[in-house]
Amino acid sequence: MSDQVVFEASPEAKGKAKQFRLIAVLAWLLAMAGQVYAILKLISDDTLVMLIVAIVVILILAITGSTLWKKANKLDPASEAEPTRFFIQNQLGAIMGVLAFLPLVLMILTNKNISGKTKGIAGSIAALAMVAAGITGADFDPPSIEKYTEEINAQNEAARSLNINSDNVYWSKAGNKYHAYDDCQYIKGKALSSGSIKDSWEEKGISELCKVCAKKAAKSAVPAEVKELVAPE
Repeated sequence: MSDQVVFEASPEAKGKAKQFRLIAVLAWLLAMAGQVYAILKLISDDTLVMLIVAIVVILILAITGSTLWKKANKLDPASEAEPTRFFIQNQLGAIMGVLAFLPLVLMILTNKNISGKTKGIAGSIAALAMVAAGITGADFDPPSIEKYTEEINAQNEAARSLNINSDNVYWSKAGNKYHAYDDCQYIKGKALSSGSIKDSWEEKGISELCKVCAKKAAKSAVPAEVKELVAPE
């Protein structure tokens, strides 16, 4: 079995992360374009309803971008050894979420050609949307190469304590857990991938052992003499 290992995202995971990031950037660009349109065309008393609709659309785009960006970071995390890159990569969703609304909020509140009612309604909704986009985009427990490395090695140790071969586990394409047995009820009959616990992390971000497999392994790990002592007469 493996000794201490260091996490490194697989080419497949990096490719998927790149796709997520490209779509996220596109969503953010559309959100910015929507903001520009709202600033130039919709800040008036007569277009208040359309302005509110635009704010909602911008919020959806901002959250979509942030969600995909965070998924990409889980597949291909940054290293804590590079603090600036680590912060920007993990908090870019929050930054973009705020930027998608801040100019619009300022323009609404400082516009002299709209009524106080319009300022109050549109300004409040835009401000709340900005806060929501910022909070949704923030990652309060960001992934990192170091964190994944530590957790993989902890998983390896836990597997070994159950006599599970940490270099030979199984997972399915749609699953989010790895399995110690290929005949587990949750993956039986499905197309499977196999490899080490480290491989399951690097390829799919899987970080948890199937509970059914864990229980089965725990029973198998009990010495025969102990089983005899606890077996019912």
